[in-house]
Amino acid sequence: MPYITQEERREGWEPLLAPLTRSVELECKAGSLDYLITRLCLAYVRGRGKSFATLATVVGVLVCVVLEVYRRVVAPYEDGKIRANGEVFEKDGT
Repeated sequence: MPYITQEERREGWEPLLAPLTRSVELECKAGSLDYLITRLCLAYVRGRGKSFATLATVVGVLVCVVLEVYRRVVAPYEDGKIRANGEVFEKDGT
């Protein structure tokens, strides 16, 4: 999960991320976002060496990011659309 301490965020990562996140907010396309994430993952692998454990960590982190973004951002958005536009699924899920 992305929940590192406030101190680690403030003193370690936020100063580095601030200009990048501003650029992502203003002008980033899907391909560019993919590129940035890929470069970070590859740097992680280069820094630790290519091994099953390192590669599994990268894949695991990406899966966790997908699940957390879905849970915190996508699902509430979709719930709002259901309320606004009506349900599509039957009560049994079909």
